[in-house]
Amino acid sequence: MKVALLQHTPDPELTVALAARLCYSPAGIDQLREKLSSSDVESFLDKIMSLGHQSVLEHASFTFGIEGISRATSHQLVRHRLASYSQQSQRYVSHKAGFEAVIPPSIAERPELKMRFEEQLQAIHRVYAELVEAGIPAEDARYILPNAAETKIMVTMNARELLHFFELRCCERAQWEIRAMSVEMLKLVKPIAPTIFRDAGPGCVVGPCPEGKMACGKIVEVRERFRNI
Repeated sequence: MKVALLQHTPDPELTVALAARLCYSPAGIDQLREKLSSSDVESFLDKIMSLGHQSVLEHASFTFGIEGISRATSHQLVRHRLASYSQQSQRYVSHKAGFEAVIPPSIAERPELKMRFEEQLQAIHRVYAELVEAGIPAEDARYILPNAAETKIMVTMNARELLHFFELRCCERAQWEIRAMSVEMLKLVKPIAPTIFRDAGPGCVVGPCPEGKMACGKIVEVRERFRNI
């Protein structure tokens, strides 16, 4: 898996602070910009975050390039609707020469099952290649491809949606692959907007576990891990 931060709003915390100050000030944007120092931005962001005034976070956006995740995980990812996606197409990109696949650790750690899994992947590829050779369009041959097939995707989310995404997908109860991906995304954005993402992570980082009876039971360990990112 490869996760890269391709682009982001220049000085995202200043942008968010300006948007928030504008809501409560009669001054113009140029005047507000002149008045805001770095310490003002941090203290003001702390205040609006504590008040739950998160709509202003939507003015800061982040674009990621993600490679080497499975189609199973990309299907989970695109369920987050307040985002923009561009994904490698299986209609137009032929896998006749072969396709890479993600093998879950629970299978990879058991040699006999890993071998069976890989045999099935090879069998699927052979049939796919035969279909394409026979003149079947790639968009139809792809129906045989598994959820394990690797994909590439570009994702753009604003800061508010990212906080929500991290709350759900950094949780121990999220599936291992999307959890690993979301943690890598958090590691990339936190240095750029440290105040906004200071308490980012699963819901239990700043409050009680939202999973109730389905809690993982590792709240102390989880809090420590995410506060040290």
